[in-house]
Amino acid sequence: MHARLLRREVLPFLLTMAALVVAALLIDALLHLLNVVWIGRYLGIPGTLLILGSTAYSLRKRKVIKSGHPAKLLRLHEWLAWLGSLLVLVHAGIHFNAILGWLAVCAMLINVGSGLTGKFLLDRSRRRLEDAQKRMRQKGMTPEELEDRNYWDSLTFDVVKKWRVVHFPITLAFAVLATAHIVAVFLFWGWK
Repeated sequence: MHARLLRREVLPFLLTMAALVVAALLIDALLHLLNVVWIGRYLGIPGTLLILGSTAYSLRKRKVIKSGHPAKLLRLHEWLAWLGSLLVLVHAGIHFNAILGWLAVCAMLINVGSGLTGKFLLDRSRRRLEDAQKRMRQKGMTPEELEDRNYWDSLTFDVVKKWRVVHFPITLAFAVLATAHIVAVFLFWGWK
């Protein structure tokens, strides 16, 4: 049971986070190898745009926009946020020259971790609820008996679905820090 839990839930989470960091390091190393480190300075712009584009899912979920299939937008949200975060990490590089930028990067990584945690927790809860219902149906329980037996499981699933209550403030903190970083760049840019 524990090996299956590690393989199905923990390992994909860790591999997704590790892939983000390793890909950023490899791209940064390639830019250094090719002596085009300056490109990394500008990757923050498309990275930020991709992250902004990933909010279409949230906007659709809150009915701010009406078009788009929610499940497809969720997958797009996951990919755009991951790819945007990758570009922002390459943009940050291993250069420690702006505390505000690094605070934004840390908030972004916490935000990615929060999103992945929610994704895997929700998937796990959904699978467990569906498995329990399937086993009870196989035992010949009526829909009323199923509802009674699954009350606490479905209540727990509903609580897990509320993980966004945690994810949203983390996202907001990231947005504020990233915006402050962008404003600071424009204020202190050498415009001459």
